[in-house]
Amino acid sequence: MGEKQAQEDAKLNPEDLENHVKLEAGDASTRPGDQTPEDGHGAPQQTRLYKRRWLIVFLFSSYSMCNSYQWIQYGIIGNIFMRFYGVEAFTIDWLSMIYMLTYIPLIFPVTWLLDRKGLRVIALVGTALNCIGTWIKVVSVRPDLFPVTFLGQFCSSLAQVFILGMPSKIASVWFGSEEVSTACSIGVFGNQ
Repeated sequence: MGEKQAQEDAKLNPEDLENHVKLEAGDASTRPGDQTPEDGHGAPQQTRLYKRRWLIVFLFSSYSMCNSYQWIQYGIIGNIFMRFYGVEAFTIDWLSMIYMLTYIPLIFPVTWLLDRKGLRVIALVGTALNCIGTWIKVVSVRPDLFPVTFLGQFCSSLAQVFILGMPSKIASVWFGSEEVSTACSIGVFGNQ
């Protein structure tokens, strides 16, 4: 097989032979007919890294932490809320489970929106939903308003769908290739 390849290489002129070697070496960017950075086309763009990128990821992490508080706040003192609202433990558990049930069907449309509309829009919608849900729950502090509490919890669970898809996107947009995993882990850490 090697002898046959050597005979075929000998039939090529020196320029073709050079290109042939480059292709075998895996240098696909310099194939014959490709545009090169010298002619102004195909030049790779440099990612500009801002110092504020760390502020952005820590801000997002705190934003995610605020939503996480909304998720678990009723479960940690469920016995108190059972007496206050006059409901069973299973009903209080639904305030936590609504987060999981909301996430499952809505993660795909929200991920699509994230790709179409970008980080800013998704972050603002998620923040607004979390704020609305929190205020609804504040207003529902009366024993006869448990359904209103559930509505507020549902709004906060919608916000979580927007929040949980963002860390990897923030890391890939705002950070260099050596920092992506660190930034993503900081973003996820807030929710934990």
